[in-house]
Amino acid sequence: MKIKIKLLDQKAKLPTKMSDLAAGYDIFAFCENDIELLPFERISVSTGFAIALPKHYHAEIRPRSGLALHHGITVLNAPGTIDADYRGEVKVILINLSKEPFIVKNEMRIAQMIVSHHREIIFDIVETLDLTKRGSGGFGST
Repeated sequence: MKIKIKLLDQKAKLPTKMSDLAAGYDIFAFCENDIELLPFERISVSTGFAIALPKHYHAEIRPRSGLALHHGITVLNAPGTIDADYRGEVKVILINLSKEPFIVKNEMRIAQMIVSHHREIIFDIVETLDLTKRGSGGFGST
């Protein structure tokens, strides 16, 4: 599958698969200067690219497990969603959940992107829903 991508600067890096069987493409920070991310602070980090996804596709921006485990850095709105009609720069909202400041450097792998297919749905308004064993039991009910 081909997806159109526009590098907004010659120095920006393409999303990259880090192994043959990886589902996600690592996304790199694109910043002129290091960015200090203080504990419990959130920032929007530029990636230097924009994409044009086909109809019925979207991209999900997800955390990198190594950053989460070793540094407490995650994607705040995980998964962030890039819709097929969005043409602006892809940015990543990072949050520092640790007690230590974290430095985001240019070309650092900050997140991963997975492109997924989705179907159009039509909601069918009904008066009742079929019964299940769980019923309306919510959090912790199973």
